[in-house]
Amino acid sequence: MRSTFKILFYLNTSKRKKSGLCPLMGRISIDGGVAQFSLREDVHPDCWDAKKGRATGRTSEQIALNRKIEQMQQNIRNIHARIVETTGYVTAEQIKNELTGVTRKAENLLELFKEHNLEYKKRVGIDRKETSYNTYENSYNHLSRFISAKYSLQDYPLKELDMSFIDSYDLYLRIDARLSSNSLEKHIIFLKKLVVRAMNQKTILRDPFPDYIKKKLERKYQHISKDELDRLISTHIKSKAVSFMRDMFVFACFTGLSYSDMRQLSEKHLRKMSDGSTWIVISRYKTGIECNIRLLDIPAAIIEKYRSERKDDLLFKIPGSCTVSENLRKVEKLCGINHLHFHMARHTFATLIYLTNGVSMEALSKMMGHSSMRTTQIYAEITNQKVCEDMKKLAKRITTVLHPKS
Repeated sequence: MRSTFKILFYLNTSKRKKSGLCPLMGRISIDGGVAQFSLREDVHPDCWDAKKGRATGRTSEQIALNRKIEQMQQNIRNIHARIVETTGYVTAEQIKNELTGVTRKAENLLELFKEHNLEYKKRVGIDRKETSYNTYENSYNHLSRFISAKYSLQDYPLKELDMSFIDSYDLYLRIDARLSSNSLEKHIIFLKKLVVRAMNQKTILRDPFPDYIKKKLERKYQHISKDELDRLISTHIKSKAVSFMRDMFVFACFTGLSYSDMRQLSEKHLRKMSDGSTWIVISRYKTGIECNIRLLDIPAAIIEKYRSERKDDLLFKIPGSCTVSENLRKVEKLCGINHLHFHMARHTFATLIYLTNGVSMEALSKMMGHSSMRTTQIYAEITNQKVCEDMKKLAKRITTVLHPKS
């Protein structure tokens, strides 16, 4: 059935003022539904053409008023077209609310996500991090691309969310976006968070994804081996930029600092102790928790290597994440290491440098700035697994020696 959509501008003569002027009103009609609003202008009936819905005469005031009416009419048409394209249906009240800026509850998924992100951005620098905000923006873009590709819409009505939506989104993130299981889980968590927000504001009354089961893979905490670390340190690299990135990765392997922590590391974080040792004392960018790390010979030598290049108090001028990833790919090829990413250095610090050398869990937790010992214990499980694998290899070699093939 064809929808009816009309816009009318008229004078409210029932509220004529002592001056003879009447309030100028607008009326939106859609399929029998009507919404009225004021243009906050007063017009004399003698200067009004009711049939055209415009002021008569050629004075500057009347010309300006007609321009305002035409702009208002075009805004209404634009809002109508956008809502229809987004959700497939529209009411006169919806258009009026958006036109007049009346506070309303978000009725669409991306609209709600954008509302969340705008609120989150206001808290950046207070109790939220810029990197976390960027992660939400990235998730918004994934969801927007999915809705466009799957449903050919610019947004998706919250009330139409169901199991097929989240299953399709899950598949899209795995196949089209080619995300790892851990990355996918993060975006699904964000989607579920939006659902909770919509339920709290009563836009939807129940969880549309009650039976969704995360196809979660076991999280793998990767670290490089001793042989790979030796190759990283000893390999000669001609390119200054690539050599610098290799040095930064090695520095992180011996300090456990993350990419964000490395970028803010400065002279003020280096503390000389009474026994002559130097320690890094820094609050983690991610959690704000202080970590204390003994500065070993190799990272100390790296600091000295780049001392002459400093232009401020920062120890190193580390480039953006895209440049870091690009140069790490080059380090991989030169050193014969596969799938190198910067956070592997932090895992290497925990497993290869410290736990396998008998450092206590409590000391490691303090150095890594963990808020919970449970987080640190993950690395102990990795180390134990490595011991088991090494023992299996040893047992196999012993068996070969004792029972050689005839």
